[in-house]
Amino acid sequence: MHLTVGYLATPTGDDGVALAVALARTFGAEVDVVLVVRHELPDGSPGRAQYQDLLIRRGNRWVDAAVATLAAAGITATGNVLVGESFAESLSSFAEEHGSDLIVVGGARDGFFGGHVIGPVSSALLHSSTIPVALAPRGYAEDPPPALTAVTAAVPTKPGDDNPLPFAIRLAGAAGLPMRMVSLVSAENLAEADNIAELRAMQIAAAEENLEVAARALPKPADIESRVAEGMTLESALKKLTWTQSDVLVVGSSRFAAPRRIFLGSTAARILAGTDAPVIVIPRGD
Repeated sequence: MHLTVGYLATPTGDDGVALAVALARTFGAEVDVVLVVRHELPDGSPGRAQYQDLLIRRGNRWVDAAVATLAAAGITATGNVLVGESFAESLSSFAEEHGSDLIVVGGARDGFFGGHVIGPVSSALLHSSTIPVALAPRGYAEDPPPALTAVTAAVPTKPGDDNPLPFAIRLAGAAGLPMRMVSLVSAENLAEADNIAELRAMQIAAAEENLEVAARALPKPADIESRVAEGMTLESALKKLTWTQSDVLVVGSSRFAAPRRIFLGSTAARILAGTDAPVIVIPRGD
């Protein structure tokens, strides 16, 4: 596995590096740390070129420090400083060119609720990337796990929604991790059924069907758990679930996403806001 980490010399950048360490240890991955500095358009003055060189030198120092952190954890890593107009576009292009399996970033530090706050870079990636994006929750670097220990897939029950289960199965199988499948039931969906009992039965039936699919795909079916979490709202349903920092949650893209691109839907965005575990958002299938 190959990881591309979008880095800034900030607590957000440290969260992303900490998640990269956990992922690399779990899957035996190599890591590229990428920092993007703003491209300074020449205006004929020597000061502008000198300022560009200053940004690059400072970026190299920051990236070297991040690489040293990864090396201390036993992870093979390479530092890269790019010059570009857009951090997200430059990061995505680098990841595509290097055949990365995941782009890893930290979340923004503002906001009051939830483990994930989507900043400008992560927002751009979550609405355009062709590569799965792994998001570290706020404060992940403060007490990171040595490695990941479980994979959870947020499995949809409505036809047309993108299903992250195949990706989650491959991810769990690659490291021999136990897998949990979660279906979220809320009263907000009552328009789809005559009553909540009927809706719940429909969601449970979908979860059980997906459990059978996963049991046939994973080498250890006993390590699969299926869970239906119910609440009046999506947020209250999420509170029925327990998370640790060594879990990772996989969610799919919106049905409106272009094939093989990420487009974060409203439901996935609410799941991000209500989850303290790292989250991987995958591009929509063909």
